[in-house]
Amino acid sequence: MGKKIAVLVTDMFEDSEYTEPVKAFKEAGHEIVNIEKQAGKTVTGKQGKDTVTIDKGIDQASPNEFDALLLPGGFSPDQLRADDRFVTFTKAFMDAKKPVFAICHGPQLLITAKALEGRDATGYKSIKVDMEYAGANYHDQEVVVCQNQLVTSRTPDDLPAFNRESLKLLEK
Repeated sequence: MGKKIAVLVTDMFEDSEYTEPVKAFKEAGHEIVNIEKQAGKTVTGKQGKDTVTIDKGIDQASPNEFDALLLPGGFSPDQLRADDRFVTFTKAFMDAKKPVFAICHGPQLLITAKALEGRDATGYKSIKVDMEYAGANYHDQEVVVCQNQLVTSRTPDDLPAFNRESLKLLEK
C-alpha cells in the first residue's frame, strides 16, 4: 500500500533533489503532495529547468494526513524555515517519529525545528557546523539513517543511496 508523502518546496530548490526522489517514490506506488505557501502556485528549481506545481498551501496541510516528509535542498529550505508554519510542520513529523528524508540543505528545516539533538545525520558541507550546533552527530557519508526514521544525504551525487534508504523506510 502506497504512502502519502509531503514535500516542502519553494523556488530555488535543487532540481535533482526534488525530481529524483519524487520519481523513485511514485514508481514505488507512493503519493506525493507538494506544499508551499499557496496551492496552485508554480515554483522553479535553481537550475531553472524543473518546475513544481504546489498541491496544498501550508495552512491547508496537516502533518496527520501524511506518512512521511521529503525536504529537498537548494535555497528552498532556508527560505521556508523563515516561516514558522513550515518549521512547526517539520517538527511534527520528527516528534511523531514519522519518516523524514532530508538532503543537502534540507536539514536546515530540522535545525530550525530543533529536531536534530542527539541524531545521527549528514547534510551539505556548508551546514555541518550548524548541524553540530543543533546537537546532531554529523557523519560525512553518502547516506545516514537514524533510528529507522531520519534519512539524510549530502549532495545530488548521493541520490542513489538516499533514494534506496528512503524507499526501504517507506516499505515498513
